[in-house]
Amino acid sequence: MKRLMLACLLTMGVSGAAMANADLAKAKNCMACHSVNNKIVGPSFKDVAAKYAGQKGAEDKLVQKVMKGGGGVWGAVPMPANTQVSEAEARTLVKWIMTLK
Repeated sequence: MKRLMLACLLTMGVSGAAMANADLAKAKNCMACHSVNNKIVGPSFKDVAAKYAGQKGAEDKLVQKVMKGGGGVWGAVPMPANTQVSEAEARTLVKWIMTLK
């Protein structure tokens, strides 16, 4: 019984964290150009996770891209800087994105 309760609590915590990070992405306007599954203006978050999976330094690189913007990696449309996103928020978003598969 204790194991079942622990498993339920852990599952709720993980899904709650995933939902919270999706909410953060919405609050910071990431979803205006991205979605979890489909390309909009920018790549889907799942495509980003796949492209950078296993790359050393990918998290730090992506945190900087979220905050400062970038271009040329996914096509002609550059990603603008997101000055409303703190480094801690960018790191939270990137960690969440990298869990998507």
